Amino acid sequence: MAIIEASNITKSYGELAVLKGIDLSIAEKEIVSIVGASGAGKTTLLQILGTLDRADGGSLRIDNTDVLGLSDKALSQFRNTSIGFIFQFHQLLPEFDAIENVYLPALIKGLSRKEAEAKALDLMKFLGVAERINHKPNQLSGGEQQRVAVARSLINRPAVIFADEPSGNLDSKNAEQLHQLFFDLRNEFDQTFVIVTHNRELAEMADRNLTIVDGMVQE
Repeated sequence: MAIIEASNITKSYGELAVLKGIDLSIAEKEIVSIVGASGAGKTTLLQILGTLDRADGGSLRIDNTDVLGLSDKALSQFRNTSIGFIFQFHQLLPEFDAIENVYLPALIKGLSRKEAEAKALDLMKFLGVAERINHKPNQLSGGEQQRVAVARSLINRPAVIFADEPSGNLDSKNAEQLHQLFFDLRNEFDQTFVIVTHNRELAEMADRNLTIVDGMVQE
């Protein structure tokens, strides 16, 4: 079953056409990498698939929902419950400790603090950062920060996780561990991942590797 179905996705900024009719289908539990030259439109595509930006045209269904037809409020709710994000620079909130960063999306979803905290702790144990739950982001190493960010992306059991250069800010050892983690999470949680990366090793590990060239996808 396809978790993402995109058809004829277009996006322009002024006179510049960035995406020129993207068609793609991504199955449940698939790990797909998106590569391409700088400026090819990789991050633009990821932001549209992740509902952080709207396409100019085309259709997009995620987890059997027509996301382009949702109101802003409904789209925010859908994003909270059905989509997870992992960014290059973690985007952890500096005023909160690690476990609070992880469970905030669950509170927004409507879980009680007790439920959210229990789920967050389970994820942090699985990811090997349970001893760091009360540390602020600036007290964590780069690898620890990224694992906290991964736990946050998983807290609401999303249909799909989008990762934008997730290992781009890590040393080679932590990058290698993070890459393997995606496959461990797929095996443990049946998780689907769509990953924009310049890391050739990660791209080649994926089930499929999509290349964006001149605003179009090549497989």
